[in-house]
Amino acid sequence: MAQTTGQQNWILDWVERVGNRLPDPALHFAFALLIAWALTAILSDISFGEIDPRTGQPIIIHNQLTGSALATFLVKMVTSFSGFPPLGVVLVVVLGVGVAEQSGLFAAGLQRLLDITPRSLLSPALATAAIAGYLVADAAIVALVPLGGALFYAAGRHPLAGIMLAFAGTTAAFAANLLPTGLDPLLQGFTQSAAQILDPSRTVNPLCNLWFMMIVTPPIVAASWWVTDKVVEPRLARVCLDGDPEALPRVHVLSLRERRSL
Repeated sequence: MAQTTGQQNWILDWVERVGNRLPDPALHFAFALLIAWALTAILSDISFGEIDPRTGQPIIIHNQLTGSALATFLVKMVTSFSGFPPLGVVLVVVLGVGVAEQSGLFAAGLQRLLDITPRSLLSPALATAAIAGYLVADAAIVALVPLGGALFYAAGRHPLAGIMLAFAGTTAAFAANLLPTGLDPLLQGFTQSAAQILDPSRTVNPLCNLWFMMIVTPPIVAASWWVTDKVVEPRLARVCLDGDPEALPRVHVLSLRERRSL
């Protein structure tokens, strides 16, 4: 297995230090909101001359830091959330996903996929399973991330590499998949709202992004495979396990009943 060079290790160490200092993701949205408000205050006095295609009138940037704008923001906060275009479809999808996840369908499917995979292809198989696991959204993180560590440990590899690969597949690669997910109606809501700026009667199919998601899945799997085997795992060679290996989640063979149900 190829080892990373000294310069590559220095860069990766720097990325790790900077990444560990980033604030909680929720604060990123708060900072983005404050920056957007500040930009409206700065740009509100500038005339750009752009025309709104719906009204034919010039587009005006309204200062969102005025008293009336802040009051409107607070008063309409609940209705803005409840009127979010994809909200209704996403809630229905989540109900169906919850039933499928609690019944064990997704867990058994992922387990079966990994059961029939040769050890030499464990990394791409786990990456594919993690990406497919986004069908159950956050439930995949709970179920698949510890399973990735157990699979790598059972194969004689560093369990942290499996944990990182599974986590990356279920979180970073959520915009890629071979099947429709709960993200599709969410993105469709954004696309349709944008399209209706020009044509109020325009409707967009919820599967409008499916081809893109399917096409980008193989390159993401290949990149995850290479990074895990060539970069992450060699760096973990100097990291010793400080936990009890017996406490790792167990990889079990599906029972006859589970296989029939699947």
